[in-house]
Amino acid sequence: MMHNHRGFTVGRIVLLITLVVAIAGCASKKEEPQKPESSIEKPAKKPVVIGFVQPVDDETLDEARRGFIDALKARGYSDSAGTAKIIYQNAQNDIPTLNQIIDKFIADKVTCIAANATLPMMTALKKTKEIPIFMMVGPAPTINDLVIRKDGNVKAPANLVGVYETLAYIDSSIALIRRAFPNAKSIGVIFNSAEPNSTNAMGELRKKCKQNNLKLIERSITSTAETQQAVQAILNRKPDVFFALPDNLVFASFEVILKETSEKKVPIVTSEIGLVKRGATIAYGADFYMWGYQAGEAAAEYFDTGDLVAVGLRPVKVRKLVHNEKMAKELGFTPPPESQPM
Repeated sequence: MMHNHRGFTVGRIVLLITLVVAIAGCASKKEEPQKPESSIEKPAKKPVVIGFVQPVDDETLDEARRGFIDALKARGYSDSAGTAKIIYQNAQNDIPTLNQIIDKFIADKVTCIAANATLPMMTALKKTKEIPIFMMVGPAPTINDLVIRKDGNVKAPANLVGVYETLAYIDSSIALIRRAFPNAKSIGVIFNSAEPNSTNAMGELRKKCKQNNLKLIERSITSTAETQQAVQAILNRKPDVFFALPDNLVFASFEVILKETSEKKVPIVTSEIGLVKRGATIAYGADFYMWGYQAGEAAAEYFDTGDLVAVGLRPVKVRKLVHNEKMAKELGFTPPPESQPM
């Protein structure tokens, strides 16, 4: 009896173990569908941090900034979505402040620096070779000699990407003056002698005016405080047209230029269509909102892929011919039929 009882007991134990294992197996199989590996939430990607800097308060540059932010938002990068943190800083036309802004961005290890205009772009390039710098509202690196020449090759700094303009706008602006104001024989212009892209543009403008038998009446300035006196000196020499260069000081003091030229009934031609909204007579050139938008798309592409080389540098794409209807009427000016009113 003992032997049979022991055998029975062993049999029961084996059976119980088998049942426990089977139940455990069933339980684990039952639980698996609740948390399958494929549906486990991955940790959220850290938001990108963008240090956005511009040199001055200016409506025209603000348009580029708005375009940049709108493009990022359209691609899923925004403060509200928690996917991007945009730190906006304005140097208020002060070089030491601009340096401090860039230094802070670098110390904070931002994902990238968005440089709205030439001066912040060049300042950032001098201070970092590691952080990507997305340029907008600035000329091609070759114009400012921001290139590396080695073994016969010309390359921009590896961390400089974004959207640039060439000096072709000088050609198109002279062509526009010849077409819109065929009797014009002289052009007035002020430029910032401390800004490399302005001095380079002036070199090209002098050459094109000479080729087209146009007299150039010019004055250099280094601050907005000098604008009024410089413009008055030019107007005293009776230019037929005033050309507003895409220059930070011109942008910042445009209302002063407009007031002085309007009193003398001198039309303003420019390559920057944002200035037409502010009172310039006519322009053919880059749309600054779309320029910023294009730069924002480039930044989003980098955030998506991490491939800075593939993003690279790109020429600005969108240009328009526009005129200010109010100013055209005041000056008795008939714009070309294809020009869009603003």
